[in-house]
Amino acid sequence: MSKYTMAQIVTLTGINAHTLRKWETRYSIIDPERTDTNIRYYSDSQLKKLLNISLLTKNGFRISKIDKMSETEIHDAVTSQITDENHEVEINALIASMLDMDEMAFDKVVKEQIVKRGLLVTTVEIIYPFLNQVGVLWGVDKVMPAQEHFISSLIKKRFFSSIDQLSYPKENAKSIVMFLTEYEHHELGLLLAYYIAREMGWKVYYLGQNVPVINLKQVIQDVNPDAMLTMFVTPIHKTVLPKVDDLCSYSDIPLCVSGNPENLEEIIEDNRVTYLSRPEDFIEFLKKEN
Repeated sequence: MSKYTMAQIVTLTGINAHTLRKWETRYSIIDPERTDTNIRYYSDSQLKKLLNISLLTKNGFRISKIDKMSETEIHDAVTSQITDENHEVEINALIASMLDMDEMAFDKVVKEQIVKRGLLVTTVEIIYPFLNQVGVLWGVDKVMPAQEHFISSLIKKRFFSSIDQLSYPKENAKSIVMFLTEYEHHELGLLLAYYIAREMGWKVYYLGQNVPVINLKQVIQDVNPDAMLTMFVTPIHKTVLPKVDDLCSYSDIPLCVSGNPENLEEIIEDNRVTYLSRPEDFIEFLKKEN
């Protein structure tokens, strides 16, 4: 059984700490465990229940009513909230499948959404927000390591399979080099960008993780790309500016940068780079450059 701090519960569910404490004193629906030093922690089942409660309260259900509902009634009420505009049900279902390490449940949600919306929309509107919420995308410690590796492996498998099924880009297609620099190993965001660019007809030179910046100079000379993309994901204490300076010194090719916002404060306003805060920004960039 995993244990979650109140801070992790707040991040994953969107319920603020004050509200959580109030619910715990007034209602029986949530009863957190406590450590020997009297610090609250929550189990997998409590997290899943709070995800459902969060969704219902956002859709007009009073907590006093939810407190009197059975598990089946809560499940049925959550299911009834599914709409084409609201993806919170699907995102919560993906979180639950990750907590249970349930591959079949994860694939069921993803496949249903792909059939309904297509992989690109599913990726942008459901998979990306899910990864962002649980912290897997930027290497933030919001879930347990085993769960992170489990869900990362499933999504990598899904993207590689989908990329393999895409048609090869046209001979005269625009090209982009994608890479993570030294000591960067969290490549889910880069892989998501790889799929988006290929789906939009771009030729992608995907170099993967932990690429020495000095090696990029030769790559740029060899393939003469139309754009570059990198991400600074791993939480760091050193500035990323020297790496950006080096990359920009190699050529005037447009450089897109994304990643953990805490790493990028110095360069978000840098006019040498295009900062991407979400997949839609990358899609707009590709459209504009094509």
